[in-house]
Amino acid sequence: MASAPQNVLPLLYKDLIPLSSLDHADWKARPMDTAPWLIGQHAIPLTVEEFAPAQRFFPIIFSAGDNPVPLALMGLNEGVNVFMGEDGKFTETVYVPAYIRRYPFMLAKLSEEGEELSVCFDPSAEAIGAFEEGTPLFENGEPTDATKDILGFCEQFEQAAQRTQAFMADLAESGLLMDGEVSIQPDPEQPPFIYRGFQMVNEEKLRELRGDQLRKMNQSGFLPLVYAHLFSLAQMREVFGRQLVQGKVEGDAASA
Repeated sequence: MASAPQNVLPLLYKDLIPLSSLDHADWKARPMDTAPWLIGQHAIPLTVEEFAPAQRFFPIIFSAGDNPVPLALMGLNEGVNVFMGEDGKFTETVYVPAYIRRYPFMLAKLSEEGEELSVCFDPSAEAIGAFEEGTPLFENGEPTDATKDILGFCEQFEQAAQRTQAFMADLAESGLLMDGEVSIQPDPEQPPFIYRGFQMVNEEKLRELRGDQLRKMNQSGFLPLVYAHLFSLAQMREVFGRQLVQGKVEGDAASA
């Protein structure tokens, strides 16, 4: 079974294999009760549709670099996820980003030249296989309803990702992004903890937007997303507090 060509595998994925009615005719899917691969993941990609529910639980920031993407911070330090227990389960009810819910499946090109996307999966997740129990993926060589649901979810995710790219392009065109920095000082007698290495919306430039720019963002539905991002930044201190309680705050400066 050939792996789908990927120069750099996406976050969480260790390998990608095309789902095939020939190679996986008798394979079944089973639910994953734990997600140990999330324990050390502190930043998960978000789509714009998720800003409203996610901002209640996580800071929403944008990655550094020329092609930033929205990220939900589950920890302020690399390798720290304050919402996951050592058993690989969420410690409480929180919004689970679609990027996580999509795993171990995703749509990917099977060749460098082709444009068509096919359903692929990460075999290391052990969520699908030739199990005795589980939900069949194919029957009589045809995808089952379960497989069609997987394809539908992956297609919805890709569409949301395209809208997210449009939102990010609009932010860049408007010049609203700036390098982010958060300073948190739990002890006035000690130096603050400073978090950098991300981007955020510049509120001063947002207030200075011309009427036509503001009207365009409002009509496109992007303006509420900007405010959801800004409101979510209050969660920085909440996540920091969790890290402090869990004994996972290290040093006096870190990068989100």
